[in-house]
Amino acid sequence: MEFMASASRVYLFLISSLAECERLPFDLPKAEEELVAGYQTEYSGIKFGLFYVASYLNLLLSSLFVTVLYLGRWNISIPYVFFPELFEINKINGIIGTTIGIFITLAKTYLFFFISIATRWTLPRLRMDQLLNLGWKFLLPISLGNLLLTTYFQLLSL
Repeated sequence: MEFMASASRVYLFLISSLAECERLPFDLPKAEEELVAGYQTEYSGIKFGLFYVASYLNLLLSSLFVTVLYLGRWNISIPYVFFPELFEINKINGIIGTTIGIFITLAKTYLFFFISIATRWTLPRLRMDQLLNLGWKFLLPISLGNLLLTTYFQLLSL
């Protein structure tokens, strides 16, 4: 049951981070002329490039937050039963252990980064009413239920 609550937290955080980064399907055009690229059509050259770099850095940072908060940071997320020799990597100290930990964290981060980019490739845009329905009728009740479930499990563990 705890895995289900943890998985729902990851999904909620991932959907919320897509909305926060204004990625598809959450980049809401408000007028027909903004369907091209919105306010970015007024910029060219380095200013246009900086908008895109800032957008992708925001997406990379939110993917790093998913990794650090929900996926065990630099620990390997493979069950011990299948590959017990891989868990000896977590006991390595020094420069090699730190390098392996950074590599594992970056691999998990780029996995969610790729999921966010693939979402942009596959999903269409949402209209304003569809986004409000998603937020108020779906995500808010699930997140409140998740909060109550997590609180219940924390009180039981005391």
